[in-house]
Amino acid sequence: MLNRRQLLRRGAAVGLLVAAPAGLIVAGRPSRAEAATAPFTVPLAVPKRLRPTRLPGHDLYRLQTREGDATILPGTRTRIRGFNGVLAPLIVAHRDRPVLVELSNELADPFALHLHGGHVPVRSDGHPKDQIRPGGRRSYYYPNTQRASTLWMHDHTHHAHAENIYRGLSATYLLTDRFEEALPLPKGQYDVVLQLRDAKFDDNGAFVYDMHKPEDRPTILVNGRPKPYFEVAARKYRLRLVNTANERGFFLRLNDGTQGGAELVQIATDGGLLPAPAPTGALALWPGERNEIVVDFSRYPVGTKLVLENLAAFEGETPEVMRFDVVRTAPDASSVPATLRPVPDLGTAQVRREFHVAFDPASGQHLINGKPFDINRIDIRPRLDVTEVWTIRNSDTLGIPHSLHPHLEHFRVVSRDGRAPAPGEAGLKDTITVMAGQSAEIMLRFTDYTGPYMYHCHMLGHQMMGMMGQMEIVK
Repeated sequence: MLNRRQLLRRGAAVGLLVAAPAGLIVAGRPSRAEAATAPFTVPLAVPKRLRPTRLPGHDLYRLQTREGDATILPGTRTRIRGFNGVLAPLIVAHRDRPVLVELSNELADPFALHLHGGHVPVRSDGHPKDQIRPGGRRSYYYPNTQRASTLWMHDHTHHAHAENIYRGLSATYLLTDRFEEALPLPKGQYDVVLQLRDAKFDDNGAFVYDMHKPEDRPTILVNGRPKPYFEVAARKYRLRLVNTANERGFFLRLNDGTQGGAELVQIATDGGLLPAPAPTGALALWPGERNEIVVDFSRYPVGTKLVLENLAAFEGETPEVMRFDVVRTAPDASSVPATLRPVPDLGTAQVRREFHVAFDPASGQHLINGKPFDINRIDIRPRLDVTEVWTIRNSDTLGIPHSLHPHLEHFRVVSRDGRAPAPGEAGLKDTITVMAGQSAEIMLRFTDYTGPYMYHCHMLGHQMMGMMGQMEIVK
């Protein structure tokens, strides 16, 4: 098992840690309400599963985007924006069983719903032009023809989405299929979604949003709870990690009191199961990304407490994210197979494209290939069923990491700086982060649907400040 110094060195080598010298990023001071909330004093909230109306041929979800009040910090009420006015709800869908979402917008501003990682027709992708006006409604059709994976839903209204997501408008969308269900992985109550993010609260417990100070969000939330504890049985759990933060990256280790920490067996990433399990001591999770791990708590006696830590915490912060308390024994017939799911063959590249991403100090904008986003401009026109390789080069002179998230399709990571991807990136992904001075190659092929789709950095402040492009998929 690697020690902390080795883990940090390995993470930096593959471009997975925040690229800032010690002391450059300093966390802001917590408010009185934040300072009064000690770690591990509130229980984890397991996401509430929404129930559909089952109709012939599809499942129907009627959702509202609206404000509501939630208890996040103990003793205070926080005004949030949420689907049906709640934090971190859950939709569970099945492959080849379509879902229809009828969404009513009860917010004061427009809203556009995006299923992140979804293979959906253009009308249902949440293009910034396809906004729902206040008081309006729109239907979104999700065919669910793709393989099982952990997706998530959020706003995609340009210039408003970052704040909406920050104030609570995100939901997890679990797509299952028969292949995955047949595997002996942990299921039911032992398959748990963990939405990770950061936030800042004022002295009265209200959200404070300042897009120019993403480092001043000292409170870590898991499923909307501040550094919670989670009581677990001494058996294996499948943990689905979803980073819904605007800009914070996590480098996660499970501290069990040993030098290297507990073993995390990564089994899946954005686009579903990996070809094979990837055991590791620490795991990166950048905004928009999902990683799934299996942790075997049977290795620890009842009474053990294990702390999930963020090794990329800013100076002045403590690393705790949440705590797992082993409180009971339980039978366990689950296991992690030596092989999981082959990655589909995307063919041979016929088209190559380059994307240079960087912050431009002169204009104060984040750019792709020297251009800020223009909703009236089509930047590229990929053709249906043609395999492409995209090279993403981070040429940022200020050391800022950037990511790229193309809508509609998952991709394979071909290389990072000319080297084969790590085992944890050997599956399908839809979001990739590249550190300054580094590059990555991805392979993808657009299928089934034509029309305008987006690609952008998923550090939402960067996206709002121009780091987004528009592609038109053509026949």
